[in-house]
Amino acid sequence: MNTNLEQLRELMRAKGVDAVIIPGTDPHQSEYVSDYWKFRDWVSGFTGSNGTAVVTLNNASLWTDSRYFLQAEIELEGSGFELQQVEYRGDLAMVMQWLSKQMHEDDTLAIDGRLFTLMEANRLEQLCGENGFLLATDFYPADELWEDRPEAPKNEAFVHDEEYAGEDVESKLTRTMEKVEESGADSILITALDEIAWLLNLRSSDVDFTPVAIAFLYLSDKDRVIFTDDVINKEVRNHLDNYKVRIKGYDEIERFLDKRNVDNTIMLDPNKVSDTLGQILECDKVYGTSPVEALKAIKNEVQINGFRHAMERDGAALVRLFMWIEQNAASGTINELDVWEQGKLERGKSDLYRGDSFEMICGYREHGAIVHYSATPESASTLQGEGLLLVDSGAQYLDGTTDITRTVTLGNPTAQEKHDFTLVLKGHLALSRAKFPEGTTGVQLDAFARMPLWQEAMTYGHGTGHGMGHFLGCHEGPHSIRTNLNPVALEPGMVTSNEPGLYKTGEYGIRTENILLVVEGPKTENFGNFLEFETLTLFPYDTRLIDLSMLTAEEVKQINDYHQMVLTRLTPYLNEDEVAWLTEKCKAI
Repeated sequence: MNTNLEQLRELMRAKGVDAVIIPGTDPHQSEYVSDYWKFRDWVSGFTGSNGTAVVTLNNASLWTDSRYFLQAEIELEGSGFELQQVEYRGDLAMVMQWLSKQMHEDDTLAIDGRLFTLMEANRLEQLCGENGFLLATDFYPADELWEDRPEAPKNEAFVHDEEYAGEDVESKLTRTMEKVEESGADSILITALDEIAWLLNLRSSDVDFTPVAIAFLYLSDKDRVIFTDDVINKEVRNHLDNYKVRIKGYDEIERFLDKRNVDNTIMLDPNKVSDTLGQILECDKVYGTSPVEALKAIKNEVQINGFRHAMERDGAALVRLFMWIEQNAASGTINELDVWEQGKLERGKSDLYRGDSFEMICGYREHGAIVHYSATPESASTLQGEGLLLVDSGAQYLDGTTDITRTVTLGNPTAQEKHDFTLVLKGHLALSRAKFPEGTTGVQLDAFARMPLWQEAMTYGHGTGHGMGHFLGCHEGPHSIRTNLNPVALEPGMVTSNEPGLYKTGEYGIRTENILLVVEGPKTENFGNFLEFETLTLFPYDTRLIDLSMLTAEEVKQINDYHQMVLTRLTPYLNEDEVAWLTEKCKAI
């Protein structure tokens, strides 16, 4: 029996609650959240970064996307929760549909309003209105039930120097307020942690893998206030004072907003600001997408050069890591977790390294088919001298963030493995060399990466490309490359991943990922300006897995040119033995 689930139901009965929705996020809609906000994990046992739990007095279900289907099946076994499969982040619509069948007229649906955006709460209000349900937004079960709840993080904030950021805080604040004023507002409430970190050139370690401080930020033409409980040392205080940013405690945000003058007009992003904070404000409101998201998506030249240098150091660390894997796999003495530890050790040799950008996905054989597999001491497979190994990893450096996936053979690759690997590689290469007119969106490019798989009636359930922050979140918007419609056009300076994959349950997984920079391409008189990609990631593909008969001459040249660039740029970071290893891996095919 899941005692945590039963405790929740007892509280629901005591409070007159018939159903509760428990998201896996925090008051900032973060992808990765601090342990303090992982109540969904506590109730259900599911630990994936995307997933929504719903509990009624008689049933419990959890919705997650294809990245976590296999993981969720394992973690939810015996939990009392039924797995519900949805498309990427499409869970709220499915939850509402399910609730409409589970609940009865005059039943009460409860949520913690701090964890739901204004837009989400509005949708739930509509659901309740259409079905005769009641909505309570002040149900806080984590506060009452979770006795061993971790402390809220209060780490030391630090300044992200302008030599890495490439722009000072005043410039960023000015550009943001110009957009706010264009919208008809005179102030803005910013709740997304990565936006606050970018705006203030401020970082911390409150969240795993993402160097942000837990905070809110209020900006107006007369006032600038950050709300945080992080430790503020003298350097950070002077930094904020220099830009006239006042500091208040994290929990003071509600009282502060309650006192906003009714003559003010505040801009809110309804897809980011929580329902709790949005409902406090009685002044005029302008709803719109936070302007910070688009501003920080366009990297400046300092950031771009930082990415290039970070990829060089990262590539050199991966040379040492994969050499180590090759030297030890056949002996049966290392497992999937050992690979992550060794990766951190190798990357940690850089003075600019500040931790990984996500938990390494190291999947050997059938574990590679679990898209976001997370090895544990109990599940970690021991590597052997054959089979496929998928390693998806990344790092945070002061001058850039990295994210790379390589699938390699540990020996004796089969014809089917080579065939499947080459299909994925062909899609990866096609997207890398794409040229496209200005105004193109990611959904228009997604088929480039999928077409070789589609031709054989195969595909993958995750997106092809996500935006990436600069010493910030590994996954960031507003752009993406995926089958879902996203109207944001790609622009020069945007960074995106390119990661098609193929997953055969119980056998193996294949994914090949590089990070790409959108750059200006050909300019034509009759057809307008075009854009293209510069590949930032530097590490060879495993040519032992390539079926040459499936490649065109153009693809062969593309691989050889890329490998020559990898060899040229990584060699200065390597010793003689490492250069010899890399030279063999980059040998022309």
